[in-house]
Amino acid sequence: MAEKTQRTRTEKLLLQAGRTFNSTLEYEELIQLILNLVMTAVDAEAALVYRFDDTRRDMQIRFTKKPECELLSVQSQDRSGFIGWVAEQQEPVIINDAAEDPRLDDDLQQSLGIDIRSVLSLPLIGRGQVVGVVEAINKCGGEFSQEDLDILTGLNNQIAVAIDNAHLYREMKREALERALLYDTGKILSEKLKLDEVLRAILETLKKAVNYDAGGVFLCDDAEVDIQSICSVGYDPGTDASLQLKCGQGIIGTVAASGEPVIVPDVKKDSRYVEASPSTRSEIVVPILIDDRVIGVINLESDEINAYNGRDISLMSAFASQAAISLERAKLHESLLAAKKLEEQVNIAREIQRMFLPDENPAVEGYQIAGRNVPSGQVGGDYYDFIKIVDQRLGIPVADVSGKGMPAALIMASLRASLIAEIRNNYTIRTIAEKVNSLLCESLEPGNFVTGIYCVLDSKHHMMTYSNFGHNPPLLLQEDGVFQQLTEGGPVLGVSKGVTFDEGAIAFRRGEVLVMYTDGVTEVFNNEGVEFGAKGLMEVIRKNRDKSAVEIADAIYAATKSFAPQTHVYDDITMVVVKRLRD
Repeated sequence: MAEKTQRTRTEKLLLQAGRTFNSTLEYEELIQLILNLVMTAVDAEAALVYRFDDTRRDMQIRFTKKPECELLSVQSQDRSGFIGWVAEQQEPVIINDAAEDPRLDDDLQQSLGIDIRSVLSLPLIGRGQVVGVVEAINKCGGEFSQEDLDILTGLNNQIAVAIDNAHLYREMKREALERALLYDTGKILSEKLKLDEVLRAILETLKKAVNYDAGGVFLCDDAEVDIQSICSVGYDPGTDASLQLKCGQGIIGTVAASGEPVIVPDVKKDSRYVEASPSTRSEIVVPILIDDRVIGVINLESDEINAYNGRDISLMSAFASQAAISLERAKLHESLLAAKKLEEQVNIAREIQRMFLPDENPAVEGYQIAGRNVPSGQVGGDYYDFIKIVDQRLGIPVADVSGKGMPAALIMASLRASLIAEIRNNYTIRTIAEKVNSLLCESLEPGNFVTGIYCVLDSKHHMMTYSNFGHNPPLLLQEDGVFQQLTEGGPVLGVSKGVTFDEGAIAFRRGEVLVMYTDGVTEVFNNEGVEFGAKGLMEVIRKNRDKSAVEIADAIYAATKSFAPQTHVYDDITMVVVKRLRD
């Protein structure tokens, strides 16, 4: 009877968890719901959760306790205590005499504001991986038991997946915000002429993505000796003298001298820090560069320890580039401003496009895979990516957005975000296509569309499933020398809502080569008006089939360039070559 009662209670909690976790994707709201459920499930006084974050050196812990149940965020400088032990050992632990356990973290206990008597801590396992730690603290009126552990173990996967999905949603929102901020910054630079107005607007816009309590933009003079604050916020008026530095002096001066960004997790432990705000605990500084020459720096300070990470550097560097452009533009003659305005917008669009292309080719056992994107003079909408789904399964999209310039780059960004979101939900390829098509139909203006193909390579079973969305059919050079075209799929994306898509599948045999490409590869004409076309592409693939994937991509690009006259205006050239090795 007791076992049946326990099973019934666990089942009810699982149902409650399913309803609760599906009610929101907002990260902080979801964490509060999770912690409340954990306390209820095992009758605990308090609960905490920690999600692994490789971008942070410390632990960012979310915590709540009865009766207030207020969600708190607490930092621990290293992975110590019970949380650190469980994270490292990846094993659950029940401790009912915490005060006698050497793993008790006294500093964390003080930060949480609770006397820890008993602990039930276990690793969060989601999709086969440890993603964090959840912990119940202080059993009300007794000790934690194996039954309590069984209950939390039953909830484990739902908690881990819910946190992972909410984190992904938060990251997507952040990416969208960052793209919008970059675009807004470009508009600011094109609309404002006075330097101080531009830089103040940059600091205000940056605040939306990188939190800071004080900050400023500092300008180096031509002699690279003095550094002067030309725009600052959050400092006391009496600290102006502290903001005037020499090159090499303080953290700001160090960045101005080296041209390299710096993050200081705790300024109290860094002798270079020149105090301008007594409450500052951490700092981030990035250089403003023109032609590899430092012309200034952007400095942000936070009242929290370890407030910044590498992602903040990337975003601030993009803003610093905009600041560099504004400084350069201020020195140009008025007659050049109109041309500069267009150039700045193109640069932002190029940056958006560049950010979404892979930095390197993937390493897949038994295969060689090479991607290549050669943009045209204008910014286009070509896109390819390598998306790890699970071990031995790799998603490979190739797409071409209609149009050029900023609109095409923004459509490409929307396509990428939608595609990755649907892939993470582990839908079938045809369902992914239908959902992405529906989202694009809602967001694209009439006349805009996307052609593309999405493939999933299963390197364990040497199979590739795919769906073609009105795109140039990829070419598979088979073992017998015959080409197979990958045509299964449906119409272009973003035009007709409610359409369905088919899936195709191919078996990858040893030595076979698959080339996915955009029309910039084949729609090339020579002086006689003859098109390079799929026929010319096939000849190049057949001739170079014994070479590596990178060499095949190089050969295709070289053949395209040599076929066209010097006066040819190229479209973006994008391709992905997948080759199964013979050995």
